[in-house]
Amino acid sequence: MPKGLTRGELARRVGVRPSTIRYYEQQGLLPAPARTARGYRIYTEDDVVRLRFIRRAQALGFSLRTIRELLQLEASGEQAAEVARAQALRHLQEVRRRLRDLQRLEAVLARLVAACAARRGEGCPILQALQGTDPLPYDSDSSEAGVSASGTALR
Repeated sequence: MPKGLTRGELARRVGVRPSTIRYYEQQGLLPAPARTARGYRIYTEDDVVRLRFIRRAQALGFSLRTIRELLQLEASGEQAAEVARAQALRHLQEVRRRLRDLQRLEAVLARLVAACAARRGEGCPILQALQGTDPLPYDSDSSEAGVSASGTALR
């Protein structure tokens, strides 16, 4: 058998399941591996590096589409750094937007939990807020404070 790694060995080296490697191949993130005369897939050290790249990019929250674009940049030379920077900047802006949304969500939930503790036996502000028709206050598209069914401000 030619020198190289089996799918299982590659998976163990990088800490993923073999099915993950198959999925990345189907998505075009990993190239189709070479095969032995008997049809066994053989992976290389380049595949280890590429798979680690994919996993690290995913850990930073990049989508598979963006990861594919970043992988293509490796071969594009000088402009790669600027394009990668622009991709990372867009992603950073999205992460910051999601953080703001999560902070709003945290504040709403904290108020609802506090209101629930203060109103024992008078109905549940949490359930009333969930039954209401007003937009949820942590939704990034809503710009006005929501009000629960009981009239309690949610923001």
